Amino acid sequence: MNDTAPGPLAGVLVVEVGSFLAAPFAATQLADLGARVVKVETPGSGDFVRGNAPYVDGESSSFVRLNRNKESVALDLKSDEGRATFRRLAARADVLVENLRPGAMRRMGLGYDDLAADNPGLVYASASGWGQDGPLAQQPGLDIMAQARSGLMSVTGFPGGGPAKVGVPVCDLMCAMYVALGVTAALRERDRSGLGQHLDVSLHEAGVALGVWEAGRWFGGGGVPGPQGSAHQSQAPYQAVVTTDGHVTIGANTPTLWLAFCAALGLDDLPADPRFADNTARMTHRDALVEAVEEVTATLSTDTVLEVLQAAGVPCAPIQTYDQVFTDPALEARDFYWDAEHPTLGPVRQVGSPMRFSRTPVRRGPAGPVLGADTEAVLAELATTTEETP
Repeated sequence: MNDTAPGPLAGVLVVEVGSFLAAPFAATQLADLGARVVKVETPGSGDFVRGNAPYVDGESSSFVRLNRNKESVALDLKSDEGRATFRRLAARADVLVENLRPGAMRRMGLGYDDLAADNPGLVYASASGWGQDGPLAQQPGLDIMAQARSGLMSVTGFPGGGPAKVGVPVCDLMCAMYVALGVTAALRERDRSGLGQHLDVSLHEAGVALGVWEAGRWFGGGGVPGPQGSAHQSQAPYQAVVTTDGHVTIGANTPTLWLAFCAALGLDDLPADPRFADNTARMTHRDALVEAVEEVTATLSTDTVLEVLQAAGVPCAPIQTYDQVFTDPALEARDFYWDAEHPTLGPVRQVGSPMRFSRTPVRRGPAGPVLGADTEAVLAELATTTEETP
């Protein structure tokens, strides 16, 4: 590894049995934090993401970014030998992260109870579509199904439009983040008790947990939330408005910001209008409010609106496409993007971690490994450890 300093999870060994997104993304967070992550993959095929285009010199561009800071061990968990080797590896691990169909690991004799018998301190995290139990547990559960059933798709898009999912696989990603958070919490608890435990996180419930404003509305008697386009569920003006060359997002969501916003754009009549006297009134008359705002912004360029509002201290931002995001000077100035070395591809540009520690920085190690690249080394390490164990 090319770490400049040990990360906060240095010394923690994580075994990952994952494919696609939830478990691998969770394990990547742990790896970024300094944990050693051994990714166990099926010989010959590996993680399904290895088959995702685009390819660079035969390697999946997504895989080498999603699976940075990991080692790859190819083991056939359907064979007796593969399972025996896996159990030896799990016996040494602090954490196991998996996202197979509920019950699959148990049927192979690799469930939590099986492995905890040999390693009582093991933190065993399972990510799945619908949870490890309950009426939906055995149904296939992908991100779009979780977005649908969690309510997210019912509030995404524009009023009167068809169903739309969030542009990124938000349930997969949030499930992964809850797994990473749960693992670190379980490790902290293990410091006190000496015992591990099983962590069950579902894409479905991760999506439902994001409905903070929607829960406030429904449980507060405000009715069923629906899609609002770019507008906020309970604050106005807080949305994208049109300009001469596109759109700009605005957020004048406090009394002070509302007055500053109106003054900056010359909307001097609006603060005195009873329809816009406070946030409740502005929400009631939001269509009229946006129409009045866009009478001004539609005559100005995006850059001009941004300049005027920024000078007034009003939150605003352009709507960037990903080519702009991945070359954003603000992110470059923060050293957010970095290059990870790959044995055949050379430097591979990485999307950085949002976590910034003052003493124990996140790891910036190698790009996602070649399938089975570390099998011999890890198996030799296990053999040596076994021989040394009294």
